[in-house]
Amino acid sequence: MSGIQVTIDAYGAIERQLPPQLVLDYPTEILVGDVLDQISQQYPQAEKALERCACAIGEDIIPRQTTLKHDCTLVLLSPVAGG
Repeated sequence: MSGIQVTIDAYGAIERQLPPQLVLDYPTEILVGDVLDQISQQYPQAEKALERCACAIGEDIIPRQTTLKHDCTLVLLSPVAGG
């Protein structure tokens, strides 16, 4: 197995705190929560937004306990005020 590549696609407030092309490589499968932890270590200014963001793959919102097992694009959605 050659590892996995996770492309980060951010929207809203969090988008302004991360570089536009963020791609992370991992040797093995990894939890969504661990990906977010690594991003917040690399980009501490985004930590607060990362704590509250929703995560999605495609159209599906996923929990942080989800294991990423193959190359994917992880979408980070900033919380939206109002209802």
